[in-house]
Amino acid sequence: MTQSWRSRCRKLGLVSSFSVVGVATISPVQAQVRSDGTLGTNVTCTTTCTITGGTTTKGNLFHSFRDFSVPEQGAAIFDNTTTIQNIFNRVTGKATSNINGLISANGTANVFILNPNGILFGPNAQLNIGGSFVATTANAIEFSDRSRHFHRFYCSN
Repeated sequence: MTQSWRSRCRKLGLVSSFSVVGVATISPVQAQVRSDGTLGTNVTCTTTCTITGGTTTKGNLFHSFRDFSVPEQGAAIFDNTTTIQNIFNRVTGKATSNINGLISANGTANVFILNPNGILFGPNAQLNIGGSFVATTANAIEFSDRSRHFHRFYCSN
């Protein structure tokens, strides 16, 4: 029996993303891409933030951030190897992600950003990635082997 699109998305925890994520005008903010200290994510920022490290499993790269916002004329650049197929990014802090600059990744990686507090894209937001892009307010992803990643990751601090 073929599963419906909504059923498959619900399994992935993506249903809420399609009704909440949108384009909005946002005010300029300082570059705030900060690791939460888990998963080995390293971030070096000025206006441009370079993201390295993380945890790799079977072609997937996992990052965990306390904050993930990119101001106008700013950038969040994932410095991943080109063998990475998917880059999964969770935001564990309480803030909404405001994207009004560039998000970039190497190769053909798909980029996923999970922030249960919301993700707003401003008029100057840009993507420079070779794969697909998903932004969601879900708090977990369940893979076909039923393993769950980022389950209950939301922090209260």
